[in-house]
Amino acid sequence: MSRTRTAMLAALALVAGASGTAFAVVPDGVGAAAVPCTVDYKVQNQWSTGFTAAVTVTNNSAAKSSWSLKWSYAGDQKVTSGWNAKLSQSGAAVTAANESYNGTLATGGSASFGFQGTYSGTNAVPATFTLDGVTCNVDDGGGGPTDPPDPAGPKVDNPYAGAKVYVNPEWSAKAAAEPGGTRISNQPTGVWLDRIAAINGVNGGMGLRDHLDTALTQKGSGELVVQLVIYNLPGRDCAALASNGELGPTEIDKYKTQYIDPIAAILADPKYAGLRIVNTIEIDSLPNLVTNTGSRPTATPQCDVMKANGNYQKGVGYALNKLGDAPNVYNYIDAGHHGWIGWDDNFAPSAALFKEAATTEGATVNDVHGFITNTANYSALKENNFTINDNVAGKSVRESKWVDWNRYVDELSFAQAFRNQLVSIGFNSGIGMLIDTSRNGWGGAARPAGPGATTTVDTYVEGGRYDRRIHIGNWCNQAGAGLGERPKANPATGIDAYVWMKPPGESDGSSKFIENDEGKGFDGMCDPAYKGNPRNGNNPSGALPDSPLSGHWFSAQFQELMKNAYPAL
Repeated sequence: MSRTRTAMLAALALVAGASGTAFAVVPDGVGAAAVPCTVDYKVQNQWSTGFTAAVTVTNNSAAKSSWSLKWSYAGDQKVTSGWNAKLSQSGAAVTAANESYNGTLATGGSASFGFQGTYSGTNAVPATFTLDGVTCNVDDGGGGPTDPPDPAGPKVDNPYAGAKVYVNPEWSAKAAAEPGGTRISNQPTGVWLDRIAAINGVNGGMGLRDHLDTALTQKGSGELVVQLVIYNLPGRDCAALASNGELGPTEIDKYKTQYIDPIAAILADPKYAGLRIVNTIEIDSLPNLVTNTGSRPTATPQCDVMKANGNYQKGVGYALNKLGDAPNVYNYIDAGHHGWIGWDDNFAPSAALFKEAATTEGATVNDVHGFITNTANYSALKENNFTINDNVAGKSVRESKWVDWNRYVDELSFAQAFRNQLVSIGFNSGIGMLIDTSRNGWGGAARPAGPGATTTVDTYVEGGRYDRRIHIGNWCNQAGAGLGERPKANPATGIDAYVWMKPPGESDGSSKFIENDEGKGFDGMCDPAYKGNPRNGNNPSGALPDSPLSGHWFSAQFQELMKNAYPAL
């Protein structure tokens, strides 16, 4: 049981314990009147060389129109960036002064700010804080040296670092049953909760508790990540009929009470507190509100409805808020891919929309640990044979038919740039990106060995690009695709992990209409004979034939992915 400290505590001496937290030592007879201010200093995330912290200062003296909080570190901590305060440092001494918008501190009023820093060795909480020169009490929120540790511990900077990742036994069995499938059947993949029934298991299959119980067995004495895909928004995927869901456009209350609330209750079970649970929050839907609405040629009536009713933002915000309550849960919002929102008129508006969703229905940016790109998509991780800055025959690569004025040519450059954009508009500076590499390898005999001919910018790009799709807007069961980079943690700057969130071998959609009770429609983009629409430049779909419903096992696709894997199996 943690102690609760209030302004009733007057700290005339402060003691730092072995846990690196500070707490107050209170002499007898000292009352509330002796406490001019209190400071709550929490290390939120910590890794081997850095940390983020949240600080709240409460003023119990006369009202202030401006304020300055100061402290000194005992170690080599350095503040590198901050938000909601002007932070400066000289040696070990740090000063946090108010911004123009939060200078007023009424009697009993509080101000909060945060920052990112570096350290080596230990990262002890400062022993003394002063507000405008007056010493404050320190409130560490109940984590003092005599408190038992939180069994789940604080959130780590990167949940994938130093951890195994859950292998779904149901997917693993299907993969192992395929010829050659045992080469990858031990890889971790996402568990898709794509309808209410999936929470308890469909047709005798594993439900969420079954997966988490199995994960506890796989965990052993180390750390283990479980990857869940939260995917059941009202009016889901308004521009892709194959992945429509069970909930109609207005069924936001049902989404909350029958889908998110039961998942949140399971994730909050103390039994699972030792697992690191990564949620991929609602793939594909939010970017549709930017790219497929209004007067754009790609607009659909269904997306206009969802933009008007706001239920995508409400659903995502509610999910972030409720699921993020558990200290061992890490939410990553789906952020499309470079071939969707990499253009100038989509890039910043998409980030702004994600911020809107992350600050509605009680959610805050602190409920967002990061973002994931390329979920269930095929965009190449890294195009090595050309860059966005190349010029050929007097023309920029951006002018090529394939790139078509996009700012990015691959997922890695896009994910890193989009992360910077998200931080610039108010997401925490410690957010990390995930990239789904389950189907973006593009290896095999068709993989170019080097750049294309420099005759024209189109021959240059066409001859050198790894991504062999007919058009970058093609998304359904793509012919020629291969497994990409195997899942790994910390593969590049700003990237928490490469993941296989979409289980290889699970269909994107059926190549013809199939009656079903899963709410899944038929999308021409999954028909190999389809001639296209404005969202793929009216090009052929490039889809494999004879595909089953989305999420169902597609043996021919699984074999294609293994054959064209890069790195090769």
